[in-house]
Amino acid sequence: MKKFGWFSICAVVTVCFLVGIASAKDTVIVYTALENDEVVSYLEIAKKDLPDLDIQAIRLSTGELGARMLAEKDNPQADVIWGWALTNMAEFVPKGMLTPYKPQGWELIPDNFKDAEGYWTAIDLYAAAFVVNTKVMEAENLPMPKGWKDLLNPAYKGKLLMPNPASSGTGFLQIASLLVLLDPEYKSKPIEENKAWDFLKELDHNMDQYIKSGSKPGKLAASGEYAIGCSFAYVYASLKEQEFPVALILPEEGVGFELEANALLTGAKNEEAAKKFLDWAISKSAMEGYAKFKLGVTYPGLPGPKNLPALDTINLAPMDFPWQSENRVKILETWSGLFER
Repeated sequence: MKKFGWFSICAVVTVCFLVGIASAKDTVIVYTALENDEVVSYLEIAKKDLPDLDIQAIRLSTGELGARMLAEKDNPQADVIWGWALTNMAEFVPKGMLTPYKPQGWELIPDNFKDAEGYWTAIDLYAAAFVVNTKVMEAENLPMPKGWKDLLNPAYKGKLLMPNPASSGTGFLQIASLLVLLDPEYKSKPIEENKAWDFLKELDHNMDQYIKSGSKPGKLAASGEYAIGCSFAYVYASLKEQEFPVALILPEEGVGFELEANALLTGAKNEEAAKKFLDWAISKSAMEGYAKFKLGVTYPGLPGPKNLPALDTINLAPMDFPWQSENRVKILETWSGLFER
């Protein structure tokens, strides 16, 4: 009995010691708009590279993330923003909700992918693309589109879907790119007078629905529910790898894209842990993880996924991020007034 009692005491001490080790980890709370499968993959890398951090990542859609930040402005519940659309991120700088921080290795990131004062640092870009179900196209004898204007063909009526820009970063970049591409005078006139709205009204006749997710249009097209999903390029790469009958169309008018960026939240309760995470989040190790999903990453010299064309071969649209961010609210108000169902 004495031996058993001594063993029990030792076991309890050992358990307490192990719990003590576990609790010694520093916690960092991260809000992210990265896709779920990306978050899972990247966190596997992070946990190996940052064994001293307890990383609690909360995944939200682009719109939800911004709404939560505003709701928590006076009492932030997160420390870090990780992989959020720059057009959303930028509007929180003048609100005083982001604190400048230049992570370790910041000097390696090209100037056009970071804020000069360190309010944000971009990690990647994702691009608009059409995911086309080749079996549906063949069965219904539908022509293969080359760009946005081809989607006006009446043959596509009810066979298209795209993301709602109010909730999806992908949806917003698609609309924002068209406002720039289809109206050279976009800066000199009110948002609601942009010529792209006339195009979008025509496109609406063929559009079956606008949905919350940027990836779901591609996935629903792949499953055969639709002929074409207006989505983003990585969704195609993932679906192709899974052997779905899909083709990738990069709009010939110009491929809209968005930068995804990281930032330190003002009032972060775990600031030192947050800075360690942000250092890791632009490291080569992290960037190699992003490069398995993204069309391009901001760390020089890393190629993108094998099922996507090289970034330097793509006709990227002339995105105007400052203008798009400054006018984001009005763009969404105009879109909602025209197309909310």
